[in-house]
Amino acid sequence: MSDLMRLEVVTPMGMIYEGEVRCVVLPGSEGEFGVLKGHASLISSLKAGVIDIEKADSKHELIAVDSGYAEVNEFKTTVLAKGAVAINADENSEIAQNLNAAKELLRSASSDSVALASTLANIDNKAGIK
Repeated sequence: MSDLMRLEVVTPMGMIYEGEVRCVVLPGSEGEFGVLKGHASLISSLKAGVIDIEKADSKHELIAVDSGYAEVNEFKTTVLAKGAVAINADENSEIAQNLNAAKELLRSASSDSVALASTLANIDNKAGIK
């Protein structure tokens, strides 16, 4: 039996991510929370932050979101975000461009400077930037 679940990240501009994942950590409005296959059904609002996706091959992919909602059931998680930027890419220059775009998205969405600084440090840490 597979331990993978379906994840979709959607914005008004279209699908940002779609695939089978081991787990996902979401920036809930009350704090980060992780979701695995078999999770209890819930709907949560999301704050500006980073979605950390662990794919089937155990590699991680990051997506910055400014706000939105997550709908979770035991087989699928759907994120509806106002805006989102995929941080990971195949080429280093593209990664840097995506990181800058993600940081700008978060800066424009957050009025809490302490939470913003923490989120930006979290992005740098997860993306492997020293």
